Amino acid sequence: MTATPLPAPATTPRGASLSELLGKFGPIFGLVFVVLLFGSLRPAAFLNWDNAQLILLQTAVVGTAALGMTLIIISGGIDLSIGSNIALCTVVIALLLSRGLPPLAAAAGGVLSSALCGLFIGVLITRLKLSPFIVSLGMWGALRGLAKGMASETMVTAPSTWLNTLLTSLSPEQRWMLVPPGVWMMLVFGALVSFVLRNTRFGRHIFAIGSNEQTARLCGVPVDRTKLLIYTTGAMFAGLAGVLQFSYLTVGDPTTATGYELSAIAAVVIGGASLSGGQGSVFGTLIGALIMTSVSIGCTKLDLANWVQEIVTGAIIVFAVTLDRFRRHGGRAG
Repeated sequence: MTATPLPAPATTPRGASLSELLGKFGPIFGLVFVVLLFGSLRPAAFLNWDNAQLILLQTAVVGTAALGMTLIIISGGIDLSIGSNIALCTVVIALLLSRGLPPLAAAAGGVLSSALCGLFIGVLITRLKLSPFIVSLGMWGALRGLAKGMASETMVTAPSTWLNTLLTSLSPEQRWMLVPPGVWMMLVFGALVSFVLRNTRFGRHIFAIGSNEQTARLCGVPVDRTKLLIYTTGAMFAGLAGVLQFSYLTVGDPTTATGYELSAIAAVVIGGASLSGGQGSVFGTLIGALIMTSVSIGCTKLDLANWVQEIVTGAIIVFAVTLDRFRRHGGRAG
């Protein structure tokens, strides 16, 4: 039987509804609002080059992890383990470096360990038909515990290499680069993911599975194989984020990246993706990541206590889910 060809993701019509306009331009308006808010409250501390670099440095980690989460959420899935996966990756890199491996090999080992974790999650979801939420929640605890065990519940120091320079602030002599190398990495990976989603069969399959898995299966989409690749790729991006986090910390830290999974999910949803699957964009995700980082750093510039920052972050996540519900309701109503 010949498989029915899958249509490309629909574009926004001329008479776009309010929900569609929110999905397309809402992230940009949100970023402008956040910058204006904190810029007006702390102009000297927030609106300067050093703070802009700090925002970009922290966005590189969350944004890279969110790229993988974008693929997963568009497909209708979820992965709550990426924060723990990032921590595990930093520990693996530090351990490999301390044993004399070259920096590139150590980084590749860390990314590979993350990808294998994603493959395992994908196998549990596709073979045992378990809920992605339950599987990834279990892996959230398991990977964090594994990272602590491998690190003997302490930070793992490693010799200094070029990996430590990926996310360091630019010196005056390096201003020609505009942004640190790790930020360029995030942008290049973002362009690559955007190309895959828009121009490849794999990208069309991701949207098709998220829109209606049963219909996609009837159209000939290899759903289980595609899901395995989605979760493996998503975890691989968590590993790449782990490389950047290691560069930022310069040590392997099994306790790092706590809550990053929530920031990544919020970034994707704020960027226009739907938790029910079938829609999302790389550009929106990166803008969402910038919003999350700007809010976090803005709260720090206001000298707010950590517990206040956690409340603000939680409120943003609730707002993102509410926005997603409104977009979906608006789409049905239109």
